[in-house]
Amino acid sequence: MKRLTRKNASVDLLHGPILKSMLMFMIPLFFSSVFQQLYNTMDTVIIGHTLGDEALAAMGAAGAVYDLLMGFAFGIGNGLAIVTARSFGSGDMEHLKKSVAASLVIGAGVTVIITVLIRFILYPFLEVLNTPPEIIDQSYAYVSTITLFIVVMFAYNLCAGLLRAVGNSVMPLVFLILSSILNIALDLFFIRRLHMGVQGAALATVIAQGVSVAACLVYIGKKVKILIPERAHFVRDRELYLEMLSQGLSMGFMNCIVTAGTAILQSGINGLGYLVIAGHTAARKLYQFLMMPFIAMSQTVSTFVSQNRGAGQVVRIRKAVKYAYLYGAVMALVASVLMLFFAPAAVRLLSGSSEQVVLQNGALYLRVVAPCLAILGILNPTRMGLQAIGQKILPLFSSVIELFGKILFVAVMIPRYQYMAVIFCEPVIWCFMVAELLAAFWRNPFIRSEGTEAGK
Repeated sequence: MKRLTRKNASVDLLHGPILKSMLMFMIPLFFSSVFQQLYNTMDTVIIGHTLGDEALAAMGAAGAVYDLLMGFAFGIGNGLAIVTARSFGSGDMEHLKKSVAASLVIGAGVTVIITVLIRFILYPFLEVLNTPPEIIDQSYAYVSTITLFIVVMFAYNLCAGLLRAVGNSVMPLVFLILSSILNIALDLFFIRRLHMGVQGAALATVIAQGVSVAACLVYIGKKVKILIPERAHFVRDRELYLEMLSQGLSMGFMNCIVTAGTAILQSGINGLGYLVIAGHTAARKLYQFLMMPFIAMSQTVSTFVSQNRGAGQVVRIRKAVKYAYLYGAVMALVASVLMLFFAPAAVRLLSGSSEQVVLQNGALYLRVVAPCLAILGILNPTRMGLQAIGQKILPLFSSVIELFGKILFVAVMIPRYQYMAVIFCEPVIWCFMVAELLAAFWRNPFIRSEGTEAGK
């Protein structure tokens, strides 16, 4: 069995000070998340300022479908990369390359199935989401363009996930910066010069993500050859394929169930009128920016725990997760202060609207949700840690809790309390989810075991 060296890793997560290595690994991930979000945010800004509230609402109504697909692609890519990270942690080069080959085969098959299936259910799905008749055609034009190129979403998330699995979180950021700049330029060209409307924004997103994929592949081919499998590595290993398929689908469905809940919540919002939709769309985009530090830390925990699980270093894992909790509390405090002072101006800037319903609802949403991000600062690292040590059902169960909670809010609370129920929906559900996840993680036999530790 060949062993691998770690000279391609930008950050050594297996040795040395834990917090320092986590922060070094996380910073590029944070900026990657920011630039990833710029894809959609620039669409929002340009559409809101150029095409008005109705077009902004059309994109917002379709956003639940887009998030569903992105969540699944992100989950599959990162779930498959977890096995690669464990192989890297254990130093087994042959198993690492076999896991990369299996990722490509599984990813290709899943992508083809989803691409074909989505063509038949997309428009009826928008109708099920209670999308207003005056904007449904625009919503369909936007999301149908993106869903035609799901392979691009998956390919980037897999490439970035594999690079992170071997400790390299810097280069995906570089590629995203380049493609984000391209996305902005294409948005302006397609929407303002060619007058393509919301469909132009979707096309700009697809092309820009395609550039990220191409850049990742070139870099891996030249600089990270341990991620390039040979023909022999594609020989099917039933046990490995089952492990990776279950890991990838578990994480993909976990994200998918979360975003399905968001889609259901969006259906409740869609019944409140297009001005409420526009305000929530702008606020949600800003919320997603507030989420960036939390997403980056969750991805860091996933890679850190996966590598150290492969090395059997449970003490480092326990310390890392506790550091993630502390980090989440600090970031929630920062977000709360920012939204207290700047929420109304930020909603106005992003939406381009002067309607008081848009501005007031958006600002209120942000001011209530920001402090509650402290709960997510516990929830997400715990869930990702469970995935990384090989647990598949318990993290998935937390997503089921979220799904049923949102169904309950849409059916009972939103008709009675209107947008105020929308604001408090997720924070209330997070409390139930975090209780289940904390019990599952800290009672896990591996986490409670003696283990070993390298570094501090």
